[in-house]
Amino acid sequence: MAQQQVDAKADTPPGGVAGEGERPARSPREIRLVMIGLVITMMLAMLDNLIVGTAMPTIVGDLHGANHLSWVVTSYTLATAAATPIWGKLGDLYGRKGTFLTSIVIFLVGSALAGLSQNMNEMIGFRALQGLGAGGLMVGVMSIMGALVSPRERGKYQGMFAAVMAIATVGGPLLGGFITDHFSWHWIFYINLPLGAVALAVVWVTLHLPKVRSDAKVDYLGALLLTVGITSLVLITTWGGTQYAWGSKHIIGLIVLAAASLIGFCYVEARVQEPMLPLSMFRNRDFTVVSIIGFIVGFQMFGGVTFLPQYQQIVQNASATNSGLLLMPMMFGMLVVSLAVGQVVTKTGKYRVFPIIGTVVMGAGSLLLSTMGVGTTRLTSSIFMAVLGAGMGFLMQITMLVAQNSVQLKDMGVASSTATLFRTIGGSFGVALFGSIFTNHVTDGLKSLPGASGSGSDGTGQMTPAKLRTLPEPVQSAFHHAYSNGNHAVFLWAAGISVVSIIAALFLKGTPLRGAGKAAGEQAEGSDMAAMAH
Repeated sequence: MAQQQVDAKADTPPGGVAGEGERPARSPREIRLVMIGLVITMMLAMLDNLIVGTAMPTIVGDLHGANHLSWVVTSYTLATAAATPIWGKLGDLYGRKGTFLTSIVIFLVGSALAGLSQNMNEMIGFRALQGLGAGGLMVGVMSIMGALVSPRERGKYQGMFAAVMAIATVGGPLLGGFITDHFSWHWIFYINLPLGAVALAVVWVTLHLPKVRSDAKVDYLGALLLTVGITSLVLITTWGGTQYAWGSKHIIGLIVLAAASLIGFCYVEARVQEPMLPLSMFRNRDFTVVSIIGFIVGFQMFGGVTFLPQYQQIVQNASATNSGLLLMPMMFGMLVVSLAVGQVVTKTGKYRVFPIIGTVVMGAGSLLLSTMGVGTTRLTSSIFMAVLGAGMGFLMQITMLVAQNSVQLKDMGVASSTATLFRTIGGSFGVALFGSIFTNHVTDGLKSLPGASGSGSDGTGQMTPAKLRTLPEPVQSAFHHAYSNGNHAVFLWAAGISVVSIIAALFLKGTPLRGAGKAAGEQAEGSDMAAMAH
């Protein structure tokens, strides 16, 4: 397809609906081929962070770095959060295809190097490199899909991506355990290479997008300030009250650095010609609301869910592989609801009720999970996880859809990246905050345990299920209760944080999707038929 220059004014079509712009006619076959590449890429991005979890004990044991275990995850999420808005803006300025392909290459290089790591410092650094690429994968998939299909038709495709995300949530831990047990932990990174190569080839050959703009500069100062601010906040959440006292010079210094960086970021973004994160987008109430909801969804998904395998393996005595299987009810709830919501939005063009229902159900799921104790059956916990999954299913793709619907087509990339950014930041804060809460409760629960210090655990989650089963019954019971209390605290906090998302969802205006309504729907169908004929 011939490349064409799209003027910014074209983003406001006749009729005054800002943001739709021109979408060249494409055959269904072309769209399907591109979607194959996007789905593989989304699977890579989702699996990578999840597949490491079950392999983590082997990795840190092999590389002698148990004290730095959390940074294998945090370095990845921090790099992803910092890079996401940069990739989105680069895509808007210089073309989404080129930046997307570049992010895939960086991700694959990081994967290869992580597999070759010989110590924890190398692993943490190469995981950060992976995260830099992963930021471009997630936002690239969503912004390219936004450029290919209209908001009205986007729901059914986003349901497909939601299915990939749900499958990856369970498939990641299962695959990680299988590879670690039957091959070696190195292959959890090497497996990305052939899959990534296929995605790279498919997108390179099949994706053709019109050039949008290329005459502006990237806001590198804004990117630097945002990175410093986010990193400082996560370090405060991670270290405050655990490694350093809240009143220590380290934490106070980080608070000052975070405040100065974020204030400076807002100052820069309000004045540069091409801001990395246009603050004007937050004048749109719906965009602001879904950003808040997305942040809390990230909190729940990446934060709280991280601790379910801990509960299953330590308290319920499940193996690593079985703990992945026990997550399937959550995946099933997320999958079914996401697909159903996508179809309803596509047919009706209405979505306002779904964020309200989703936030309530998500909060209820967290509250139910907080009630699990030592005697809770696997059936009961499975039902509770299904409720949480259903709540997230209502929200995961709606937040992206509303964010994209709130901006002009020329800002689709930065809108997608901002929505992804808030979810990723939420995940980073969730892992840090819930990790601190969990560790404190487990440590407190083991303080009075005779011989705990010699049991091979420091009370912070280093105890493996296999080692625990070799200890005397009183010690096992103490660990069961300590981990159960930690789980209770984590999900009780998660339920409380969900209240904020419920309140935010009530303020959603529910601006009609472009192309929504009967007449517009008929027009959209006509456009689709024209695309097929073309």
